[in-house]
Amino acid sequence: MSLAVAAAYSSGSVPASVIEDLDLAIDRAAAALRREQRQDGHFAFDLEADATIPAEYVMLKHFLGETDPVVERKIGVYLRRTQEQHGGWPLLRGGALNVSASVKAYVALRMIGDAADAPHMVLAREAILGHGGAAHSNVFTRTTLALFGMVPWRAVPVMPIEIMNAPSWFPFHIYRISYWARDTLVPLLVLMALKPRAANPSGIDIPELFVTPPDRVRIWPKGTNQVGGWGIIFGALDKVLQAAEPYFPKGKRQSAIDKAVAFVRARLNGEDGLGAIYPAMANTVMMFHVLGLPAHHPDVVTARAAVDKLLAIKGEEAFCQPALSPVWDTALSSHALMEAGGANTFAARRCLDWLKPLQILDVKGDWAEEKPNVRPGGWAFQYRNDHYPDLDDTAVVVMAMDRARSRSGDDGFDESIARAREWVAGLQCRNGGWAAFDADNTSHYLNYIPFADHGALLDPPTADVTARVVSMLAQLGETPETSEALRRGLDYLLREQDREGSWYGRWGVNYVYGTWSVLCAFNAAGIGPETEPVRRAVAWLLGIQNPDGGWGESDAGYDRDYKGYRPASSTASQTAWAVIGLMAAGEVESPAVERGIAYLQHSQSDDGFWPEEPFTGTGFPRVFYLRYHGYPKFFPLWALARYRNLKGSNSRTVMVGM
Repeated sequence: MSLAVAAAYSSGSVPASVIEDLDLAIDRAAAALRREQRQDGHFAFDLEADATIPAEYVMLKHFLGETDPVVERKIGVYLRRTQEQHGGWPLLRGGALNVSASVKAYVALRMIGDAADAPHMVLAREAILGHGGAAHSNVFTRTTLALFGMVPWRAVPVMPIEIMNAPSWFPFHIYRISYWARDTLVPLLVLMALKPRAANPSGIDIPELFVTPPDRVRIWPKGTNQVGGWGIIFGALDKVLQAAEPYFPKGKRQSAIDKAVAFVRARLNGEDGLGAIYPAMANTVMMFHVLGLPAHHPDVVTARAAVDKLLAIKGEEAFCQPALSPVWDTALSSHALMEAGGANTFAARRCLDWLKPLQILDVKGDWAEEKPNVRPGGWAFQYRNDHYPDLDDTAVVVMAMDRARSRSGDDGFDESIARAREWVAGLQCRNGGWAAFDADNTSHYLNYIPFADHGALLDPPTADVTARVVSMLAQLGETPETSEALRRGLDYLLREQDREGSWYGRWGVNYVYGTWSVLCAFNAAGIGPETEPVRRAVAWLLGIQNPDGGWGESDAGYDRDYKGYRPASSTASQTAWAVIGLMAAGEVESPAVERGIAYLQHSQSDDGFWPEEPFTGTGFPRVFYLRYHGYPKFFPLWALARYRNLKGSNSRTVMVGM
């Protein structure tokens, strides 16, 4: 019997003295969430990043020689609002100045029409210069500036397009890097090979952002990744390539360009775009433009439409999203609604009915380069991204479907679950863990190449994704004794526990996210509350609870010199993760859990949701963070409903995987 089947039969009334206003809080939150459900049953909340993506959208338009005064004015309002008191733009709301985000925001505002001597622009310029100037931007920013002629191309590490001709055994091959890096890089390689000049209709240049004029900079700042032996080797190789690239054979170069274009076209993905992520989509649009495709060409029309679908226009403001997250939002909302129970289960079923046909059953994506004998069966994060389903979304969808069939006895999801389980198990990595999109994407030396100063070129196994898969397998009834995949996954998680007792969260900020994920997996797999790993994790969570009863964590946990948790203000989503994790570890009666629940009750807004300005999602640690607008809508509801259900049950044990 699966855990969800057992959960479907556990019942009991919740004592009024325990819950008091809990029912009201849950009902308000569930009603508010249901109001957000689209007509066809799915949820799609805004996904917000830092100033970089909206600024890049403006720069893309100006690269093409276009302007859009209405949208640009609204993006300008957004950029000015998100400028911090220190004068620059951060990676997370309220954070320290980030040179790259600040340079792009400044350039975009200049293109929108803000005068260089406007007070907010002077403040931004002084802040950027105070941090070394635009020369200290990251590689992607300097590449964008090179396209506009604002820096020379020698400011950018060489990435020869001939990479496309490399055999699979070659130390650098496009399938050795992550999907997001691969799809962003391939069209960018064409741009770097052809070195076009942006149309730049407003004639914007930014010499005022450089301490030393860019044409006089001889040694451009190195990234923090260029350290040690690999850093020295790759740095020397870049110098050789800088000198040799102009002499590469033209025939081989054209062959490589043709391969890059063919790669992009094969994965164009309709109006959901290459990789369904903004950087890859924008590079695709610029690549087609540089290659001379007319505006009415079907590929151009499709690529342009994909980019514009990412715009979020909110009254007088607008920003461009890095991606759309409907599958993730819908799957997690369905769990929260099922936890809330009652009439909410119908809304949850509508979620699953929308999700079912989105399963990718007939496309072997890029993951098949490493696992060619595995049948497809996953879900993507976005509306459509057939070449790049991900294991995290797939596991969450499967657990929701299993919960639904356990309650109803309906076998309509059986085949979907079986195919997904087959695909997920087939993508297990050699070390027992699971990554987000690929298997064994672990050529770690590639993170030392000069181009990879963001340190996010790879997609290695992580504790949070592995935990989600372990939760799924265990909820489906597998045990360490009956499932080699589950046993190896648990062994991986046990090895990954941090010295403090927590687990690293790759896709959410940070150790609170990872620890919640693993505690849910351990509970599902039968690693009980009394075991040493669980007790250490519980002690860590109890030790970092804030005085207000909530939990919070900043991006400081991703610092390379991280030495331990640093306090941060409480947020609704991180509090929900901590509370759900503690309840999975048998702590439903803990005063800490009660205080966490009280925090969520007291911080609930009149609209039924929770306010949350901080970014609690992670794109790339230390480089790119995400504000999931859905997180404070469904995670706190989930936590409150879970608490009520456990207090009303006889066992006090969580009977599902997450």
